[in-house]
Amino acid sequence: MRSISLIFRSVVKPFIFISALSLGVQGFAQEAPAVQAEEAATAGEAPAEAGAAASKGDAGAGAAIFKQKCTSCHAIGRQVVGPALKGMSERHDEAWLIKWIRNSQALVASGDPAAVKVFEEYNKVVMTPFPELTDADIVNIIAYVQTEGDKPAAPAGGAAAGADGAASGDSGKVSNFMLGGLILVVLITLLVILVLNRVIKTLDRVILQKKGLAVETEESVSKETAYEKIRRFSKNKKLVFFTVLLVVILLGSWGWKAMWNTGVHQGYQPEQPIKYSHQLHAGTLKIDCQYCHTGAYKSKNASIPSLNVCMNCHNYVQATDKYNGEISPEIMKIYKALDYDPQTKEYGSNPKPIQWVRIHNLPDFAYFNHSQHVSVAGIECQQCHGPIQTMEEVYQYSPLTMKWCINCHREHDVKSEGNGYYDKVVEVHDLLKQGKKVTPAMLGGLECGKCHY
Repeated sequence: MRSISLIFRSVVKPFIFISALSLGVQGFAQEAPAVQAEEAATAGEAPAEAGAAASKGDAGAGAAIFKQKCTSCHAIGRQVVGPALKGMSERHDEAWLIKWIRNSQALVASGDPAAVKVFEEYNKVVMTPFPELTDADIVNIIAYVQTEGDKPAAPAGGAAAGADGAASGDSGKVSNFMLGGLILVVLITLLVILVLNRVIKTLDRVILQKKGLAVETEESVSKETAYEKIRRFSKNKKLVFFTVLLVVILLGSWGWKAMWNTGVHQGYQPEQPIKYSHQLHAGTLKIDCQYCHTGAYKSKNASIPSLNVCMNCHNYVQATDKYNGEISPEIMKIYKALDYDPQTKEYGSNPKPIQWVRIHNLPDFAYFNHSQHVSVAGIECQQCHGPIQTMEEVYQYSPLTMKWCINCHREHDVKSEGNGYYDKVVEVHDLLKQGKKVTPAMLGGLECGKCHY
């Protein structure tokens, strides 16, 4: 009876443990795709709602013009140099807005009551005329302002875009799950071997007892020295094999992951010479990214803003209320670099550049063009850089690996309709369908930047 009870404890208890562990893993594996699908559906709701409202004009084309010509003085939801533009289509009709944007002073000089009122209300600050803009361009700007103004306030809106970028970069979780499953299988196999060994030992004891031979008790085993235990363990070839296999898998996995992440600097957050807060400027003050990074929409590089851009505001904004009447020490670093005297408001002859530490750094063989993504594809900065408007100190949010970029290119649609960049491509495709001759020059093959970039 005692031997049967011993067999029961040796077999059933480990079996229950292994079964519970297997069921738990199976449940997690079934739940994970459902959770991911639910998150993906939730993430897709916001863009669908945002694009529901249609307005006259091309808001996409208007966004590029607005960011290029208007952001230095205007914002959608707050007053900057000029008034907040949200709701301007309700305050003024389209014909009046076209005249005002093209040449506000001409409208003021004509005695237009609305124009005179706005001019006097904002201290008679002269708005830059834009005679080069066509009526269609201005209508597009109005459409963009209306589209942005109709969007509901969403503090975490930028973070949602960044989350999409993170989802693309986190596709490696599947392989990690598979690796964990493999390790779990090895562990379960090891447990099964231990259980079987225990069962065999128990049966051997029962047989020896029936034959009246001496049986090795558990007390004698517990009194063994470490050397004796290792020696006894080494005689079990199966257990030794699976132990060595497990160690090899663990060390191999660790080594592979370490090599795979070589050169990946996700999370890199160096200390900068000036503690510039994106949370304050892009988040609280809602300054458009391209106000400082002016190259993002028109060139390969987003560009680091020169200090004269900082002085557009910090010539007056000095945060003295936070430092007992003294100028902020971080703003003083700007003045010192420019050799600027805040008392006399004069510049010296010994300016020095700020030595910013680069955070996002692609390999030299990887060509990335900001304008291609920002102006042509219409991708938000947060898609790659994460919720930048919440970062007190900027860090590399995305892995920026080739796999991450390829996943992004696989998942996003090319929006060619109404996009001037693709007009020539669509035209050439139509010629190909008609069987007509097409040359590389027709696809931009004569542009200098195709080879000399």
